[in-house]
Amino acid sequence: MNSRSAERCTAAPLLRLPTACLRSTALFIFMAVIYGSQAVSSLRADHLIGFTELRTNLPGGRHANVRTMRAVVVKMDGSGRRLLADELANDADAWTQFAGWSPDGKIAIVGRGWQSPENAKWEEDHKTFRFSKEAYLYDSHLVDFASGKTTNVTAIDRVSNYNSGLFFWPNDPTKLGFTALINGNSHPFRMDRDGRNKIDLTKASKEFAYGFSCSRDGKRIAYHKSYQVYLADADGSNAVHVNTGKPFNFVPTWSPDGTWVLFLSGEHYNCHPHLVGADGTGLKKLADRGGYKGVIEFLDVFDFHQGSSDTPVWSADGKSIFYTAQVGKSVELFQGTLDGNAMQLTKSAVGVVHYHPQPSHDGKSIVYGSKRGGVRQLFVMRLGDRTETPLTNLKHGHAAMWPHWQPVTRR
Repeated sequence: MNSRSAERCTAAPLLRLPTACLRSTALFIFMAVIYGSQAVSSLRADHLIGFTELRTNLPGGRHANVRTMRAVVVKMDGSGRRLLADELANDADAWTQFAGWSPDGKIAIVGRGWQSPENAKWEEDHKTFRFSKEAYLYDSHLVDFASGKTTNVTAIDRVSNYNSGLFFWPNDPTKLGFTALINGNSHPFRMDRDGRNKIDLTKASKEFAYGFSCSRDGKRIAYHKSYQVYLADADGSNAVHVNTGKPFNFVPTWSPDGTWVLFLSGEHYNCHPHLVGADGTGLKKLADRGGYKGVIEFLDVFDFHQGSSDTPVWSADGKSIFYTAQVGKSVELFQGTLDGNAMQLTKSAVGVVHYHPQPSHDGKSIVYGSKRGGVRQLFVMRLGDRTETPLTNLKHGHAAMWPHWQPVTRR
């Protein structure tokens, strides 16, 4: 694998989230601990949020801290904290990351990574990633929340030693989607629920395809390939290139009604939320991030990967988006309408950075990260009156990242 591909295909969450406006990608992943429910909309107190917790200041570089990542689930009142599938991280150099839920909220998605210490040292010395089969393994597991049973669906009929971004295919309970790294390039895949019949949706491509998402009706997909956005049918056919005229286009996601696709467009470290219609027409810029590079550093020690992408997300009703932008010397949380109007939701002290917003499924609250006092904590805001409730109370040298609300359809 060449270093350019290596930079693009790993990272923080998730299944680490790709590093927005950065050459690298952080593949996936997601957060939250709750210490109060009085400001958490109308959701029930036993509603769950999953997140990833980790150390941030251990000496030894990136791997020394990444290997401390653990998938955690808590109730909204802060009780019932549970390490999820912790047995997957029994090896000294393995870790877990919380990456999502099934549509009914009964199954969690947990990524499990492992890297040899020798490979980690090589990466630190060369300041780039090296994903050899012998030295690196990342798989995506389905975890039955009630029983704790884990199923490694990406290991069945394995196509890669790096498999991330697993999701339940919308409107089809028999299918899953994920992204696999093959010969230095990333490919979006679809497979059966049991891990069989893996289909490469960009099989003939020799380019790096990432940011894979599917429309709510399950009929269309979107991804970026070599930092250009493509929209295609569910089987990968009839791909349409969205020509923005910009060199950097990143992580397209479908609106709830499938009418629009939201993504970042511009240049590395200078890209902004854009919309395009489902047919690839009607391109428009929604907001400007005011000089914000779009990257949140999740470690307090030197990280050659330089952090995790901070990308915009849809509101629950699809009528607006949430994103972060620079205001003075702080990075604040915004809500923007589809006609380009923006409302600043947070007003912080100098140097505070907000990141990774995720709206609740009832649309009344939003969970997000905020680095205050040197610690990356999680907060929930009730959107009706902007009441903010701290969700974590972590000590220095710890962080909670990449949150996921449990779908309310579990009821």
